[in-house]
Amino acid sequence: MNPYDELLQEIQGCSRCHLAAGRLNTVPGEGSLQADVMLVGEGPGADEDASGRPFVGKAGQLLDRMLEFVKIDRSAVYIANVIKCRPPGNRNPLSEEVEACLPFLRRQVQIIKPKLIVCMGSVAAKAVMDPEAMISKIRGEFVEKKGLLFFATYHPAALLRNDDLKWDSWRDFKKIKAYMDGETGAEHEEN
Repeated sequence: MNPYDELLQEIQGCSRCHLAAGRLNTVPGEGSLQADVMLVGEGPGADEDASGRPFVGKAGQLLDRMLEFVKIDRSAVYIANVIKCRPPGNRNPLSEEVEACLPFLRRQVQIIKPKLIVCMGSVAAKAVMDPEAMISKIRGEFVEKKGLLFFATYHPAALLRNDDLKWDSWRDFKKIKAYMDGETGAEHEEN
């Protein structure tokens, strides 16, 4: 069995935290294993829990439209979440749940080797980039850290709640597409 399939099997059988007891399905992630870009959200919602696929509910449908708008094929990226099981009532994951699941995401990054990791939302940015990260301050910037390139943007669910954030997010996705196309406008800072 290859390392990716081993990881999927491990995620499916995971009982590292209490979320395992309430899940219908784990939601490991999906997309190209050769993706240059990995999109990371916080965790699955009800639709994702039911299907076992990331970003398939209303936020996922908005994400799909955003990707289409900038001409990024969803199958060309890898989409995952920080945690792999749905928190009750779609609440934000607790720190112990994040800590239990983060090794899975790290292994996904090791296997896929993306050139850019896009953190969608505050939870993902705090878990992946910096525990002190504030999405309103780091959004829209390329940041290199420990040899990896990161970019933070708003979570699509936040855009469904606040129309004022949509234009910034559209611009962010244009920057992601420019990076994918090799355009030099993707400046970044090192941390």
